Order: sequence, then C-alpha cells, then structure tokens
Amino acid sequence: MNIENMIYEIRKKQVMLDSDLAKLYHCTNGTKDINKAVKRNIERFPEEFYFQLTREEYYNILRFQFGTLELKQGKYAKYTPFVFTEQGVAMLSSVLHTKTAITTSIKIINAFVAMRHYIGNNELRLNNVETKLLEHDTSIKLLKESFDKLDSKKEIDDVYYAGKIYDAYSKVLDIFKEAKSELIIIDRFADRQVLDMIKELNVIVILITGNKLTKLDIDKYNSTYNNLSVYYSDIFHDRFFIIDRNKIYHSGNSINYMGYRKSCIDVIKYEGFNKLLFKDIDNIINN
Repeated sequence: MNIENMIYEIRKKQVMLDSDLAKLYHCTNGTKDINKAVKRNIERFPEEFYFQLTREEYYNILRFQFGTLELKQGKYAKYTPFVFTEQGVAMLSSVLHTKTAITTSIKIINAFVAMRHYIGNNELRLNNVETKLLEHDTSIKLLKESFDKLDSKKEIDDVYYAGKIYDAYSKVLDIFKEAKSELIIIDRFADRQVLDMIKELNVIVILITGNKLTKLDIDKYNSTYNNLSVYYSDIFHDRFFIIDRNKIYHSGNSINYMGYRKSCIDVIKYEGFNKLLFKDIDNIINN
C-alpha cells in the first residue's frame, strides 16, 4: 500500500481515515478496534489529534477517490468516519495492542514527513481534498514559506562545563520535547536514566544503544508506557538525538554523563552526513 495516497488535507491538517489505519494496523475488527482503543484512552486524543468528519468533508474524499459520485440518501455509511492527524497516529500506536503497531506507525510517520518535504520543495501536489476544490496552489505557497522561515532560523550551540549537570540534563529534556511524532536516540552508554527522561513523551521513541539496558528493564518500562523500541548496536561512537527524522542533534557526552565534563550539543546541517546516518539507522532497525 502507498501510505502517502492515504493522507488527505482536511481543515488545513494532514490526516488519515480510521478505516485506512485499521487496514495498516491489521485490526481484526476493523475500525471497531480503533474506536475502542481511543475511547479507553480518550484523554490522550484531543481534537488536534483526532476528529470526526462532516458529511461534506467525507463526500469530498469519496469524490476524490472515485471521481463522479452519486450522493443518494442511505447509499453510504450512516456515520461519518474519524480521522487522525500525525500526532494522533503516533498516539494511536501506543494504545493499540497489535504486533505491527510500532513498526507500522514508523512507516506512517515517515510518510507524513515525506509529504511535508514534498510540500516544502513544491515537487508534489498533495492528495488534497479542500484545497483541490479551492486554491491549493496558494496553500502550498504559504506552507512552503512557513518551512523556509523555520529552516532559516539560526541554531545556537550549547556548551556545558563541568559541574553544570542540571543545565545539561534540562537541555536534553527540551530537545526531546521538540519531537512531535518520533524521537531517535543513539547513545551506546544509555542506561535506565533515559527511561525516566522519555516516559512523559507522547511520541514513538527508538533507542539504539549498547548493553546497559536489559530486556527486563525495557519490558517493565513498556508494560506501562509502551512507546519504546530498543536496538542494540555498537557501530556509533558519537551520540545523536533525531527529531521527527528531520532535525539531528550531536552530543559530545552520553546522556548519563551530561554536565560532568566539558561538552557541547549542536545541530548537524550537513545533508550528506544526515543521509548516511539515516541509512545506518534503517539498516539496524530492519535487520
């Protein structure tokens, strides 16, 4: 399935239908499984994560999918479907109890990220419902201007000297909180301290580390929070924090040694290096 073709723009948000998500997550009872999971955790799904379509919005999607459409009374579903934003998809994976939840969510989030990149480069027209009917060229231009402004912001390196343990710890927490859907941590010496730092994050967390975290540590953590996937590898010497597969921080110290010795955290902007890093990450995750 091409996930990008399942992403629509509704109310100026990129969203996915509950029925499409049910297929991707291999839900046995279709959207019923999704609805039950959401209702059990409704406090985790504010309107910016998930909302119900109006009949007009739903029919516009059907028109886009099938072309000319007869909108006769009673011909289509009595109740309009719910849709999930990118943040809602990430949250859904943490409350669904399917074997494919984490891996499928990573693929879906990557599709959302890819769509944003296409918008920024003006290389692709979105599967756009509202703006296709109105002025989608204007919307794409406005979105591109927004991304250009974000890209033009100057990143400031942060230097931490020996003894400033709290300042360094606080900085790392602030970086982690930038993630909207996915956080990748590469730290060969990460220990249980990292679990305390990520437990309040409502995002998918991928940790690539050495052997300081045991399977028991991870299982106990996921029995409560269920947002962590751990991969063991020693191919990385340095430490990296990757925000939504978009922004890469480099750290001189491991998380559990932050502030003990002189070190800095900075943003890597060299595109060639970033591509190589993501290639190594994907090899670890997929093998």
